[in-house]
Formats: sequence, structure tokens, C-alpha cells
Amino acid sequence: MAKLTIAEENYLKTIFLNVDSQQEDCLVNTNTLSQAMNTTAGSVTDMLKKLSEKELIHYIPYKGVNLTEKGKKMAIFTLRKQRLWEYFLVTHLKFSWDKVHEIAEQLEHIDSEELIEKLDEYLNYPEYDPHGDPIPNAKGEFPQRKTILLSDFPVNTYNKAIIAGVLTHNADFLKFLDRIGIHIGLEIQITEKIPFEDSMLIQWKNKEIIINRSITNNILVYKPENP
Repeated sequence: MAKLTIAEENYLKTIFLNVDSQQEDCLVNTNTLSQAMNTTAGSVTDMLKKLSEKELIHYIPYKGVNLTEKGKKMAIFTLRKQRLWEYFLVTHLKFSWDKVHEIAEQLEHIDSEELIEKLDEYLNYPEYDPHGDPIPNAKGEFPQRKTILLSDFPVNTYNKAIIAGVLTHNADFLKFLDRIGIHIGLEIQITEKIPFEDSMLIQWKNKEIIINRSITNNILVYKPENP
């Protein structure tokens, strides 16, 4: 792969993460990129022109942008590096999950495919990072697992769920989940949905807690195979 700058890799990854994979020819607008990259619309436009010249994106002025196959491949590789490093930091260096995101975003720019393949092998080819995000394999393929928001889980028809991931990597949110004992892989029972603040009563083992929609809207779950 051609060498990219850190900024270029960050833009490609951000575009990839903001494309709706369910919508054909989805375009990411410059306002979304400006907010995600915390920069001005003018800076975004300048970068998009550079990426377009390198044939990494399809850029339609005043409408938006999506990735070429070449750009998509590079974005997925950057994402693969980030999530493998997050897994390594948590499982082998014992970092807490609220601290690894920023560190991994620095490590993801190390330009060595051989290192990443060795790292993947050393970690025994993990499929999900510590936040429950899928890790693409060496072919750029993502593992598939059907998840839904905890807030949307059907209490009346099926009330057991396994925590699969979180939508936000906000450190305060992750620390809060640690404090109340919620983590990836935890099996919970959804006991009741409470009208006040769209709250939900959940329990596991001997613990019972009420959490509001701002929390359940950021937690992904799936049904256990053997309920």
C-alpha cells in the first residue's frame, strides 16, 4: 500500500465509519466530517481534494464523498490496526477499556503490514475488540453478528441478552459501566421497561439496576444461543 499521512488515514477511516453500508451510493457530507475531525469545512474540502487526486475517494462538491475500492481497503486496514492494538493493550498490557482508544489511534499509524499480521497471529486472531467492535481480518472481512440496541430489546417476548458492544468510547461512559459492573460478554436479564425517562430494569446474578435510555441507547446486545 502507498504511504499516507496520518491525517489522510484518519480521514479515510472516518469516512468509512460514517458511510451507511445499508444504503447504496451513500455519501458522507462535509459537515459530518468537519464535526468528526473537529476542524473547519474549508480544511475538510482541501483534504478531500487531495484524497480525490490520489483516487482514494469519490468527491462530489456540495453533496459529499464516499470511498473508492482503493480508499476503502486502506481505511479498513487502518481500522484493523487500531482494533488489534486495542485488544492487545487490554488483554496483554492490562489497560482499562476507557484508556485504550487514544493510544491505539497513535499506534494504528505504524506502517508495517508484517507487524500487524504477526500481532494478529500472536493474539490468536480475535474477532472483536474490547469495546465489541468487529476486527477485520487480513482479507478485510468483518465478522458478522446480529446485534440490536439494548433500548430496543423486546422485553415481553425474550428477556435475556448478552452485552456485545458499546456505540461510544467516551471515557466517562465506560468508567460508569465499569462502576455498575457492565462489561462485554455479560449475560443480563431485562426485567422491565419503565416509562420514566424510558428506563430499563436489568439484573444479573444477585444484582439489579435501573438504567435510562441515554445508557441503553449506547449498548449493543444479542440473544444467547442457549437461553
